[in-house]
Amino acid sequence: MRGQAKHYRINAERGVSLSGLIVVLVVLGAVALVAIKTAPAVIEYRAVKQSVARAKASGGSNREIQQAFDKNADVNSIDAIQGRDLVISREGGTPEVSFRYEKRVPLAGNVSLLFDFSGTTDPSGVVAETATAAK
Repeated sequence: MRGQAKHYRINAERGVSLSGLIVVLVVLGAVALVAIKTAPAVIEYRAVKQSVARAKASGGSNREIQQAFDKNADVNSIDAIQGRDLVISREGGTPEVSFRYEKRVPLAGNVSLLFDFSGTTDPSGVVAETATAAK
């Protein structure tokens, strides 16, 4: 170890350069833009799931379930789906409610994100494909 001197560069600097800082800020800005634009769609999806669960709990005929959903949708400002879009199936006498919809979120100019939302109250998690006639 003796005789081996450590060489230090006096001019070496540490830290982030201006161009590195700009790149980091641009990336963070893009992520923030996407988060801000998509948050309302995700919040609305959660409100749809809660409204579907409440409508199912209200019971009754298919039409009554649709009307209960529409009332909850009015209160929660849900615009993406309506009661008539719900798929209601009755297996074993218990109604199972499914839904599926798309939500397009414009980001900038002609760039947008497309979300495919779906959900069901069926414990199996299988979303029904076709609607049954309202009763």
